[in-house]
Amino acid sequence: MNATTLSPAARIDGLLSHQTTVWLSTVTPDGAPHLVPIWFSWDGTRLFIASKPGARKVRNLRDNPRLMLALGEPDDDFDVGLVEAEAVIPEATTRDLLPAGHLAKYRDRMRGIALSDDEYLDTYSQPILVTPTRFLPWHGRTTPPSAAAAGTGVRSALGQAAERLVGWLMPRRTLPATA
Repeated sequence: MNATTLSPAARIDGLLSHQTTVWLSTVTPDGAPHLVPIWFSWDGTRLFIASKPGARKVRNLRDNPRLMLALGEPDDDFDVGLVEAEAVIPEATTRDLLPAGHLAKYRDRMRGIALSDDEYLDTYSQPILVTPTRFLPWHGRTTPPSAAAAGTGVRSALGQAAERLVGWLMPRRTLPATA
């Protein structure tokens, strides 16, 4: 089964399980977007992010816990995932909540910038816990190969599901009548 036939949640779970960086989008108090790449750990239910306590993303999330994540490699076909989510900024420290394997995941990158475990934990001492609320696939191809291979004249189950997904993601809007 390829990426185009998996459910959005399964596709994005796979990306979260293998990616080392996601793009975190928040909104400033005046409504401006704020976008940053971040390291994270994913336990299958929520993401753990370690941040500097005074970082813009932390301040934004204290005001508005809603966020969006983007992940995956756009490569030839923009087969990426988007995640709508909500964040909690706990009173605990990164040292208190650090998931097993988080430091090991980034060991080579940390070594490359001469960042020790203790320096990481002291600098990025504010944990952010992110719980996805909606998984949104993003795919550049207008007709995935799996849908095209299903035959002509009859809509495939995947095609029908994609139409329902598009309807769910992009609700129809009634425009006001013009005179």
